[in-house]
Amino acid sequence: MKNSILSTLNESANILNVFISDESNIQKIASAVEIMVSSLENGGKIIACGNGGSLCDATHFCEELTARFRKNRKALPAVAINDPAFITCAVNDFNPQDVFARYIEAMGKNGDVLLAISTSGNSENVLRASKLAREMGIKIVALTGKSGGKLGEFADVEIRAPFSEYSDRAQEIHIKVIHILVQEIENLLIYKK
Repeated sequence: MKNSILSTLNESANILNVFISDESNIQKIASAVEIMVSSLENGGKIIACGNGGSLCDATHFCEELTARFRKNRKALPAVAINDPAFITCAVNDFNPQDVFARYIEAMGKNGDVLLAISTSGNSENVLRASKLAREMGIKIVALTGKSGGKLGEFADVEIRAPFSEYSDRAQEIHIKVIHILVQEIENLLIYKK
């Protein structure tokens, strides 16, 4: 068992090192921060979506902005599409693949940002939300993995985890990116760094 644990930790570290060694990833994160800060400065909000663990990451991102990250500060407007009553109503009454798009239609506006998370880049409900967001003038930051899938086609910025057979490696990169996004949004908006 100890060998298996060590092997998993080493694999995770290797994926992170591959991500860090690609300097374009640092620029993509910076660009995503700039898009989000611009929206928030101009009265916009960030809407986040994803499936399964990616929805948990989307929720985590939004709670860090609306509640707190490392220090108490002014709340920032962000919402994850995770309301079970809305989701179950929408998938019962409409095509389940339109669940996130339906929310974007109701709550999104030009100048907002969509944080779209899909470890494959091919989650149909995330793609449909991104397509509608693009049509509505909502900027899109995508967190993807594997080959990036189709989601990158809609994104203003795509931050892709290095290829791994399993989604957990991509999710580990995504949560690091999410924490950096929150940190840098705070630095620019709150702490003026």
